[in-house]
Amino acid sequence: MHIEFTLDVNDPQTMIDFWSQVLRYDILDQDRYDDPDQVYWMIADPAGRGPRLVIQRVPEPVTCKTRVHIDVHVPDIEAEARRAIDLGATRVDESPLEEVGAAWIRLTDPEGNLFCFVREASD
Repeated sequence: MHIEFTLDVNDPQTMIDFWSQVLRYDILDQDRYDDPDQVYWMIADPAGRGPRLVIQRVPEPVTCKTRVHIDVHVPDIEAEARRAIDLGATRVDESPLEEVGAAWIRLTDPEGNLFCFVREASD
């Protein structure tokens, strides 16, 4: 069994570029990247450890906070937040949130989808 997540997007090229760089994932559908009729693309962890992310073109924009978001566990949340902002993310909070033995920074991707960089005390 494996898990993959699907992210609904309006601008697939921007979101494929953003998420493949943030997650350091490979684009599995590079041959379909420029196809304007394509609806689905997949990016994946080159080491095969992380879940795959399917990018799905949809016509409607994000209208509210979703009930599921991506948490990316990293050793340096500030460095990763700066890198993501350089790639087009927007930081939600000025300072990291700290609770239940973890610290995280909330951001939104270029289309407004919430995600977090997380550092756990045990990381």
